[in-house]
Amino acid sequence: MNPVHVVEGSLAPLPRNNVDTDQIMPKQFLKRVERTGYGEFLFYDWARLSDGSLDPEFMLNKPEYGDAKILVSGPNFGSGSSREHAPWGIADWGFGAVIAPSFADIFYNNCTKIGLLPVSLSDKEVQWLIELGSEDPAAVVTIDLPDQTVSAEGFDTTFNIDPFIKHRLLNGLDDITLTMNHESDITEFEGSRPAYRPVLGV
Repeated sequence: MNPVHVVEGSLAPLPRNNVDTDQIMPKQFLKRVERTGYGEFLFYDWARLSDGSLDPEFMLNKPEYGDAKILVSGPNFGSGSSREHAPWGIADWGFGAVIAPSFADIFYNNCTKIGLLPVSLSDKEVQWLIELGSEDPAAVVTIDLPDQTVSAEGFDTTFNIDPFIKHRLLNGLDDITLTMNHESDITEFEGSRPAYRPVLGV
């Protein structure tokens, strides 16, 4: 995955609480075998009217939010099933970060494994950002991961993040890369195993 240092851009406000992964990426799209192309299905049911046409009132369908880089929403974001497709869809749509007061643990971890930055702020701070994005869709927000800050005109705060997760994001280390960093140790271990035991295939 690509390293994450600074995510900067406008906000897309989604003022809803307990947004679960089935709402983020509905179950009918989980049969796809690709890991890309999920952006068009993001919030599929919310983004459409009963006749299947796009709802012009839904945030992502409004032209002013078409280039937003940061999604901001309510508490307990990403609850529900552990499907990886939810963060895949958010990232594929074009978001580089999600800001919320709290996240479901599995969703949070799935985000960090693909380079999507989840940022937890207080309820008051999130509400301020939701109002900013609603009132001024062009307002620019900057998330600085090295300094752990979120800033905009008239707004400046810090956020906490696990040091190891921060290290992974800054260096673009997904699970495969972390494993391959120990390739020599793995090879040495496999070479020391008795011949009658199974070994890793090449």
